[in-house]
Amino acid sequence: MSPSAIAAPEDFIRANTLLQDTPLVPEVKLHLASEVVPLWQATEEKLAREGLPPPFWAFAWAGGQALARYLLDHPQVVAGKRVLDFAAGSGLQGIAAKLAAAATVEAVEIDAFAAAACRLNAEANGVEIAVRQEDIVGSANPGWDVVLAGDVCYERPAAERITAWLRRLSTPDCLVLMGDPGRTYLPREGLERIIGYAVKTSRELEDTDVRNAVVWQVSPEDG
Repeated sequence: MSPSAIAAPEDFIRANTLLQDTPLVPEVKLHLASEVVPLWQATEEKLAREGLPPPFWAFAWAGGQALARYLLDHPQVVAGKRVLDFAAGSGLQGIAAKLAAAATVEAVEIDAFAAAACRLNAEANGVEIAVRQEDIVGSANPGWDVVLAGDVCYERPAAERITAWLRRLSTPDCLVLMGDPGRTYLPREGLERIIGYAVKTSRELEDTDVRNAVVWQVSPEDG
């Protein structure tokens, strides 16, 4: 890994990950960090010294896996729909939505490396996804029918800002789904449980070998 990689996120991703099956969603292959590549062991401090952001995009987080599994098992949720994969990370949920016959999928990320990962992973799975690098929290719905948000409740300020926006997006014309394995800042209200999955994880990422991740439907702001 070197600072020169910043100029070419795609090259960095290819050099520091392996294309492999996703544990709960083997239908989808992702460029992921693993024990055999240096990125797996890199600390945030080391990455910061090299000018690289934390590689959240390089891991298949439990909430996103749950959302992806749900969409592939229940394709009618997104088939023919316009879908937003918010804070897309690796792009797993958006890829699953496209494999489930979504009409269009837009993946949005604030991190250039995550945006690159979304493009590479979509290509690896033979699907077309529009990728945008932008902070869209607070924006109006331009026409999404389904909004997907996996693993967005890690930090209190961001979680509160994001979930308030997701509730505003939730209407009779827009289904908003969250995938979460019981993070501290998951809201205690405004969510309806749809289904749960036991997701195999790594102790490099979690404090357990299996996370119970839940797919939630976000209730409207006045619901």
